[in-house]
Amino acid sequence: MSSIQHAENGFDQTNSAHRADTGAAAGQGATGKDAAGAGHLTDAQSAALRSTEARNAHDTGVSDSGRWSTRRIAIYALFVALAIVTSFIEVPLMPAMPWLKYDPSGIIVLIAGFAFGPSAASIVGVLGFAPHLLMDPWGALMAILVALGLGLPSAFIYRSHRSRKAAALGLVVGALVALAVAILGNLIITPIYAKMSVQAVAALIVPALLPFNLIKFTIDGIATYVIYKPVSNLLHR
Repeated sequence: MSSIQHAENGFDQTNSAHRADTGAAAGQGATGKDAAGAGHLTDAQSAALRSTEARNAHDTGVSDSGRWSTRRIAIYALFVALAIVTSFIEVPLMPAMPWLKYDPSGIIVLIAGFAFGPSAASIVGVLGFAPHLLMDPWGALMAILVALGLGLPSAFIYRSHRSRKAAALGLVVGALVALAVAILGNLIITPIYAKMSVQAVAALIVPALLPFNLIKFTIDGIATYVIYKPVSNLLHR
């Protein structure tokens, strides 16, 4: 197998490792049941079964979607906390329009969605901007909608086929959806709280909103594509 094929098939090797561990655990469980039925369950088999049960109780693998463990809830909380912190890191990308500021919270939403699926992207995307609802409700609503537009399509596509190609496709589709949400949201929401006419906002689409959001989603996509694999390996140890 070539190195390219290996990269394609190995983008999330931990998922395969998880399935192997699950299969091994099932084999151990079957052995334990057989031994128990025969009345010959040894101390070693009992210890192995207890270890398997403990490991399964704290499993955070992607393939166990729908199951909530203590560790998984803790990891979700960590992602939310990171999204909150990074949402306050604001960097102007266009000197001529300093009010358009980039924050890296989108990267956190994307990684959560890749690691744990669309539900994680939704939770992190919404709760990550919850504090902003108290300070800037309209801006926070816009940020939440854009985060969901970016994270959900990416997570759905990557979940269907966990490979580099699917990851890249998901990031591109997510960026396009988020771009459409950002433009439409600006046309609807910005006139409400910025006291601007729709025509005035529309006049900013080509010179400001479009390039800003393209740069923003490009940064989010490239950063996620580069760092997701190491983060995934750390999460699924």
